[in-house]
Amino acid sequence: MEELKHQPCPVCGKKTLTLSQEDYNIPNFGEALLFSMNCGSCNYSKSDIETLEVKDPAKYTFTIESVKDLNVQVIKSANATVKIPQMRMSVEPGSNSEGYVSNIEGVITRFEKIIKDQRDTSEDKSVRKSAKNLLKKIWKIKEGDVKLKIIIDDPSGNSAIISDKAIITKTKKK
Repeated sequence: MEELKHQPCPVCGKKTLTLSQEDYNIPNFGEALLFSMNCGSCNYSKSDIETLEVKDPAKYTFTIESVKDLNVQVIKSANATVKIPQMRMSVEPGSNSEGYVSNIEGVITRFEKIIKDQRDTSEDKSVRKSAKNLLKKIWKIKEGDVKLKIIIDDPSGNSAIISDKAIITKTKKK
């Protein structure tokens, strides 16, 4: 891993930002670079992943059918949109979007955190009730009792769901 310390942070301006870059060889995906920025003063962080191969834009669709499916590896770039249609949720690319290497359970946990924040901070009773119902559904998914479809759509081609069960659809460059 290569690191560059004491860089100016784009948020707080202090020279406490560490830039790092790490090479990964991801089975069934190829060589990739994981970039990250972390500030020791304001806790700003951002990360992204890029493949070293030129890949075409693609959409990956995966259905969780058992607890075992939670271990399927996921590569998500900052350019990708992640959707869970049955829960009417999506995370769009933007300035706060991050790239990461995780698994299906990690993707669900990221959505779970958003829902918990809504449950704990919303003043609207209906939003809190909806959040509680979604959290129950997530619990059932993690127990293997409910099937769930996850879609990752990446115009950069830097994302993937590494499974024979994943349906890969080539998309057009935007």
